Amino acid sequence: MSDENPFEAMMKAGQEWAKSINPALEKFTAGDFEGMFPTMPKDIMEQFMGKGMNPEGLDAKTKLLLTLQGLTIQGAVAEAQIKLTVRHVIEAGATQQEVAETIALSGMFGGVPAMTKAMELANAVMKKDDKT
Repeated sequence: MSDENPFEAMMKAGQEWAKSINPALEKFTAGDFEGMFPTMPKDIMEQFMGKGMNPEGLDAKTKLLLTLQGLTIQGAVAEAQIKLTVRHVIEAGATQQEVAETIALSGMFGGVPAMTKAMELANAVMKKDDKT
């Protein structure tokens, strides 16, 4: 029986698998994730994430605001995913006020530190978008 921790063994196996798929993945970080995905156009998001697939369901903007809330409540630890979601929810038609209110409400469930971190991340995305 090996003395190696099973979690460490699984992590090593996952790293080796990723390197075998693409050697560049060895140096891939969560921060790289955000830049991999361009912002989808509003019409495409609505078709595939919103009412295009389910006319009686929620629209893409609402689903993305709910996603942002969930990511915030989890502790705002998925920084790249929060930034990606903010980019997409703005493209889907949300205002900066709606994004801020969604994150603020999340503070009731996820705590003030998570809310503060998500606000900082969202603000950075919106400032970046204002410059482009």
